[in-house]
Amino acid sequence: MAMNPNAETPAEVKQRCEQFRATFTQLKSEIAKVMVGQEEVVDSVLTALFAGGHVLLEGVPGLGKTLLVRTLATTLHLPFSRIQFTPDLMPSDVIGTNIINEDEHGRREFVFQRGPVFAQVVLADEINRATPKTQSAMLEAMQERSVTVGGTTHQLEEPFVVLATQNPIEQEGTYPLPEAQLDRFLLKVTVGYAQLDDLMVILDRTTGAETPAVSPILDGPAILEARRLVREVVVAPHVKQYAARLVLATHPEGEFAAGGSSGVTNRYIRCGASPRGAQALILASKVRALTEGRFHVSNDDLQAVAPACLRHRVLLNFEAEADRVDPDDIVREVLKLTPTQAIGMVNA
Repeated sequence: MAMNPNAETPAEVKQRCEQFRATFTQLKSEIAKVMVGQEEVVDSVLTALFAGGHVLLEGVPGLGKTLLVRTLATTLHLPFSRIQFTPDLMPSDVIGTNIINEDEHGRREFVFQRGPVFAQVVLADEINRATPKTQSAMLEAMQERSVTVGGTTHQLEEPFVVLATQNPIEQEGTYPLPEAQLDRFLLKVTVGYAQLDDLMVILDRTTGAETPAVSPILDGPAILEARRLVREVVVAPHVKQYAARLVLATHPEGEFAAGGSSGVTNRYIRCGASPRGAQALILASKVRALTEGRFHVSNDDLQAVAPACLRHRVLLNFEAEADRVDPDDIVREVLKLTPTQAIGMVNA
């Protein structure tokens, strides 16, 4: 089938959208056999999968972050690995290393021993427990989809997605992720506590005799095909400009700073979102549009995905900490204060 939507009939485009939506729903249903509630979290993880990005899951222990990633991996026909990050973990434990191999004739040579990052679904569990040196070993893999060891670059197989977890309240023995690495995550998702009804279901499922079984649904080629469809979703110029203005609204002393010279941006933000923030907004919005049965992005899509796209890209100053303002508060204010009307565009 031609990948150019302009060469397709409206019926064909609609069929592809419906197929994507059905697949998305099927994955959610399969994950829901194990994960109770947390629909927004599951939506965000699947959004990142189809947008081609990585996810940082933040929440206190016991909320099912690791379980969600393992369940997602079970629904996919992809190699899965789990890396338990600890203070003594070395970069070679993540990406691999060259070892000396001796053949039957006594000849010795260096052979690259691949590390666990050479899977396609990688769970980086408690990523903030490793030292910065080991954390940085993930940077090239996450951004370039490759690993360089001993001057040789090894390509990772696509699709490749990293799903990292971290505990926001435990500080002793942890190393906060540097801003450059946070920026590599398409989305940062906050995992909250279960509600009463959900907790009752969790107790039934986890303390009963039967264990829910999850079946594989998607393979690598199907995921890559879905990602190509996501890239084709239409973004009108005025919607694209709105995404750009949302990012620029987080820049202190900038022309579009939210609230003006004395507003929330200039008061609380030390450093705003990078262009990757705008890219994340557009890609995540494209996935949401498809799940809503549309082949075009709306302002509502941007507003819905903005918290997960921007909360880890907004660095707050001391005054924000003193006033107990968190990044989610800032993003909400940015959405409230940034007008949706296009600027300087005819018939926008």
